[in-house]
Amino acid sequence: MKTMYGRQFATMVSMVLLSFLMLGASFATLSYQYTIRDKKDTLERNAKYIAEFTSVAIRTAPQGSGSLVWQTSAFQNYLNSVAQVSDSHVIVATLEGTIVYATAGNGELSEMQFQELPPDLAGQIAAGSYVGMADLGGLYAELRYLVGLPITTVEGYLQGLVLVSASASNISGVWRDLSGILLVTALAVILIAAIISSVTSMRQSQPIKEIAAAARQFGLGQLDVRVDVGCRRDEVGELAEAFNAMADSLSTSEQRRSEFIANVSHELKTPMTTIAGFADGILDGTIPPDQERHYLQIISSETRRLSRLVRSMLDLSRLQSDERAAQQQFDICETLVRALVSLERKVNAKHLEVAAQLPEDEPIPVWGDQDAITQVCYNLLDNAIKFSQEGGVLGLGVTVKGPKATITISNQGETIPPEEQSLIFDRFHKTDHSRSADRDGVGLGLYIVKTILNSHKESITCVSEDGVTKFVFTLTRA
Repeated sequence: MKTMYGRQFATMVSMVLLSFLMLGASFATLSYQYTIRDKKDTLERNAKYIAEFTSVAIRTAPQGSGSLVWQTSAFQNYLNSVAQVSDSHVIVATLEGTIVYATAGNGELSEMQFQELPPDLAGQIAAGSYVGMADLGGLYAELRYLVGLPITTVEGYLQGLVLVSASASNISGVWRDLSGILLVTALAVILIAAIISSVTSMRQSQPIKEIAAAARQFGLGQLDVRVDVGCRRDEVGELAEAFNAMADSLSTSEQRRSEFIANVSHELKTPMTTIAGFADGILDGTIPPDQERHYLQIISSETRRLSRLVRSMLDLSRLQSDERAAQQQFDICETLVRALVSLERKVNAKHLEVAAQLPEDEPIPVWGDQDAITQVCYNLLDNAIKFSQEGGVLGLGVTVKGPKATITISNQGETIPPEEQSLIFDRFHKTDHSRSADRDGVGLGLYIVKTILNSHKESITCVSEDGVTKFVFTLTRA
């Protein structure tokens, strides 16, 4: 299996190796060319010096002894010194190519004396110069770098030939030494890079392996598994933090789902138990005939409550699946009044006084799903009426501030404790935990309100102080 560690390690080593191969090839080529060029320049310079020296020596020699100048100790010492200092061979020959003197700086090369140079090579040198590699027709056992120049007088007359040569193995040896140093350096760098890459790759891949292992455990239902981020602040650390955040969210969702199922089971079980118990009592005669109507009314009430619960759950499912109508423009004041009129009977039953602060001169158009916002207004008004004290004040208000319209619904009744105010929008939450004071409610009204407003990207808050409870939400103005 190809792992990220293996791929990154191979990539790093390949890049370093390729870089050194390219750099090494370039360096080796340049160094070889530089060495050849430097050796060539040295040979040409020495050949020029020897040719000039020989020409002067012949011109200043006694009359009739010019052709024997190379036999003098001064001439030979000069050539020996040049050959020894430059680590080269020096050959002096006649125009016909006959070698009259040869030295390597450590004595004469007597075996070459009076040997003949290749005619084509002698002719090429006499014609101007020669630079290249040659073995002088077998006089050398190996090819040598060779520079040849003619010996000329000031007037341009040819007097002889000078050849200066250097061993090719010496130049190749320098190149091999440089290549060896480069190779050792490359191997050392590759080894160091491999170690660093191995440690880095392992450090990067290990947290990802931990995340993968945690994800597998998460898939098996172990929702308490988390990844240890440590002190990492890089992309892998961000990935681990994101995984932990996702795990927390899923764990919370799972907890809420379990609570939701428990609450639904409880809410369904209570009315169904009541309905079944009273129906069985009527059927088997346990309940006297004169009390049957009373218990049938209870059965009817529990049936309607069960129906409201199912309807609220269907509405909640529709909202959570985001099956909303397209947003449209409508008057929020008209929508709020219409919801209030539909609850007129409940308002009159509690003898509530309605205090409305709505603009009378012009409507306040807003954007949203009108049916969903109507349900928000209805649920908030119904909740305010339900928990209002007898003869209290039911407040309605719409104000405009900037791009938002603010809607306020308030009532007079019991103050909601501060610790309860942050929970009232949860599913199946009721301020009365005994579930007896509010038997008509199912605990989903305010949760549906918050779900609808969240889908509109709007906010809602609750403030309860000194017996007055206010719900305030916003809508975007059209």
